[in-house]
Amino acid sequence: MRGVSMPTHQYAQLADTYLQARIPTPGSLAGRPKAQIPDIVSLAMTTRAYTRVVMRLRAQAESEARAFARSHLSPEPSRDGHGQVVRSSSSRTPSPTSLYSHGKSSVSSTKGAFRSPLVRLHRAPLLRVFVPSPEGEWLSDSSVVECEAELKRAGVLKLLRVGDVVWDVAVGDEGNLGRMVWDGSYLVDLDHKYSRMGELSPYFHSLAFSPSYFHRVIRTGVNPVVNPGGNPIVYLDVSPWGQELAANLQLLQDRATTATPHGTLHSVVHWLHRSSFTIRPPVSPHHPHAYSHSQNLRLPIPNVAGFFIDPGWYGTVIVEAEGTNEGLADFQARCGPGVFPPRADNVTSKMRNEKEKGSRRVYRVLREKSRPGEIWIRAVREKERVM
Repeated sequence: MRGVSMPTHQYAQLADTYLQARIPTPGSLAGRPKAQIPDIVSLAMTTRAYTRVVMRLRAQAESEARAFARSHLSPEPSRDGHGQVVRSSSSRTPSPTSLYSHGKSSVSSTKGAFRSPLVRLHRAPLLRVFVPSPEGEWLSDSSVVECEAELKRAGVLKLLRVGDVVWDVAVGDEGNLGRMVWDGSYLVDLDHKYSRMGELSPYFHSLAFSPSYFHRVIRTGVNPVVNPGGNPIVYLDVSPWGQELAANLQLLQDRATTATPHGTLHSVVHWLHRSSFTIRPPVSPHHPHAYSHSQNLRLPIPNVAGFFIDPGWYGTVIVEAEGTNEGLADFQARCGPGVFPPRADNVTSKMRNEKEKGSRRVYRVLREKSRPGEIWIRAVREKERVM
């Protein structure tokens, strides 16, 4: 299949050749053989076929996962003639954390599961379109509309979901060039406030996706000063759990590795504020102890109509903030009004609070600390903006 075998950087090269051929320079087209002008219709059809295959693989993976879950539900315990429970080999669905908790012992349980280099369950698919951009690396509004038209021509428009990532391969494969996210109706550009490579737009609710949903699909840049670990940006409103965060708030010392402007790494001890809250999975009131009955229940995102919390967030969410007075004030503001006693603000602090009001939903997922059932996030303040 050409869409898989062809290196992605060649799309940008062919698109650039096609755009150069359209420039009306004297004598440039008269002596140019037609074979040198790329067939962009063929390239567009290649990306359409690739996108259809990815969507088909996603449907297959989800169908097999549902069938696997149904076949491994725990049956009712059978009893013998004396009323004693007859124990048999367990057929329960393996825990989502079993792969991390039990190492190689869980590999055998995943045999026969769906595997593909193009699609992974609980990860965003990376769909492709081919739309040469005369404006260069930044797609214009007309180019974005043409990308949406390409999805319609591929016949996948009705199959798209909020959070699907679409890549215009004609722009290039460096960083996140040409990558956009489907919001349910339109393609949305990436946000560049906190990363020059681009991050998920604040238009999306990060609780609706698993913490690793966009991992390696939307690439994260490494900043040696504010983001040495390459941790991604997420947008959360933690005010519904403000009381729990206030009750668990602590001022702690922590050891971290920082980089100097010359690239030297140093291990330093610094103060930080740390708290946590718990997102509990929904349980059916009629079957409070039956996990099989609560699998299909979904927990709505507080104060957001029509969106639900992804099960990847279930468990403990640990929140870190700066160990300064300014960091504490920012953390208290994130917890919502009325959670902490009002602070005596002066003119400077009022101006700072007004400026940082728009960044109080911004966090970074700390990948090196997070694990299933325990997600670590760090509050990102306005001073970390790069654009």
